[in-house]
Amino acid sequence: MKTVFLLFDSLNKRMLNSYGGKYIETPNFNRLAKKSVQFNNHYIGSMPCMPARRDMHSGRLSFLHRAWGPLEPFDNSFPEILRLNKTYTHLVTDHYHYFEDGGATYHNRFNSWDFIRGQESDPWKAMVQPPLEKLREKYHQSQTNLENRETGYYHYAINSEFIKEEKDFPSVKCFQSGLDFIQTNKDADNWFLQLETFDPHEPFFAPERFREKLKTNYRGPRLDWPQYDKVTETDDEVDELKANYIALVGLCDYLLGTVLDYFDENNLWDDTALILTTDHGFMLGEHDWWAKNRMPLYNEIANIPMYFYHPDYKKYAGEQRNVVTQNIDLMPTFMSMHGHNIPDEVTGKSILNFLEKDNQQDYLALYGYWGGGINISDGNYSYFHYPENFDQYDRSRYQYTLMPTNMRQFFSHEELQTATMHEPFNFTKNIPVMKVNRILRKTDPHKSLVNTKSALYNLKDDPGQLNPINDENLIKGFELIYNKFHDTLKSNGLQLIDVNKGDVFDSEKHEAITPVSYTHLRAHET
Repeated sequence: MKTVFLLFDSLNKRMLNSYGGKYIETPNFNRLAKKSVQFNNHYIGSMPCMPARRDMHSGRLSFLHRAWGPLEPFDNSFPEILRLNKTYTHLVTDHYHYFEDGGATYHNRFNSWDFIRGQESDPWKAMVQPPLEKLREKYHQSQTNLENRETGYYHYAINSEFIKEEKDFPSVKCFQSGLDFIQTNKDADNWFLQLETFDPHEPFFAPERFREKLKTNYRGPRLDWPQYDKVTETDDEVDELKANYIALVGLCDYLLGTVLDYFDENNLWDDTALILTTDHGFMLGEHDWWAKNRMPLYNEIANIPMYFYHPDYKKYAGEQRNVVTQNIDLMPTFMSMHGHNIPDEVTGKSILNFLEKDNQQDYLALYGYWGGGINISDGNYSYFHYPENFDQYDRSRYQYTLMPTNMRQFFSHEELQTATMHEPFNFTKNIPVMKVNRILRKTDPHKSLVNTKSALYNLKDDPGQLNPINDENLIKGFELIYNKFHDTLKSNGLQLIDVNKGDVFDSEKHEAITPVSYTHLRAHET
């Protein structure tokens, strides 16, 4: 078996023609849709970038006990299991988060890897005295905080000075490296290639030919990096940001086309699987928001594209499936495809079961940020569940880990001073873990969450999630998914315990997912 896994970052499926997108022509995504099975209710798991990749590696949700962090010593990792069982695994990526403190255990699970430099704030080019005044004039004022070398803007401004031609773009180099691997190994068998690019993640910087037809009235400095915040820009600035994102999607479509062309020219469709998805979507002004992390997990972020081609199922080419799937399902799928047993700790399900037809069983997607709300969807409804007193809830959150690093740094001394050892969970292979009281920073996603009000949406009647169901119907709608919700929590290692009046909460034994008052519970029981 040979597998090519294409992974984009921050790809909003509403940009793609096969999912109803009308902003830009995406002929190569259309080509893949005609060759593959398209999944319409594919969802994220843990947010954002590296938590999502931990889900993919391990086949279970990370955000229920851990924020951004590396793979843990007890984690199952599909490329490592494949590697140890003689399936060659190779990673090609320009995603620099793999090489920071909070991601540095992922790439080592593969037999080999190629890291392409220069995306976003990758500390790539070393300039001790960059031309700051020139760079300030080049970029919009929202992107000119260049005095601090620790900011993403600083490194991006420097990196982009060295990206002059299309061949210089990291994603272009990335796909060329992936094609080189396929060319070298196309006559071999039993390998897995993960070919991923940071695009179309911000900053929205694409070769000019992908932007030239996307005219706007904006005439200011380069504006290609939206704030993780409410939309406050002028209409012209909004149009410019969207146009730059769309141009980057155009580049992604072109790069996908280079892979499809190679498959066509070398008859790889006969013996090679091709799967494409993303880690999460992206807000482009919907609900008056940019980006991710702060707003509720609307479907622009949570409901993501997936195309699945398998040579044994080619007769189903061009069909669509509405069964609910998630990125945690990729791990057991890849294991099954390459003939290896699925570890007991895995909670995802093999997508191979759905290539022939939709499964009639009701599945539930559970997704979110560590320390944030619990979000669930069955494809018909989506429910955002937040605690009533979010500040109180925030102060009692713990992380469970043996790898105390955040995105770019170790846990602070203050955090580590709270650490105690906690008995093993059912997914830690009988290994105890550190229990650490997370000290929140203003930059933490869950610290800056807004609109933390529980809400239920009917996705059939209200696909844009614009009108939460009113209180009377909320109770009725919640009843439809209540049982599935608890089944999903149970499958992820969480157990419901009976609580009586006067019982004492012991933080060494118990974990409160959501504090809810007794009266609130009684109101929903009536």
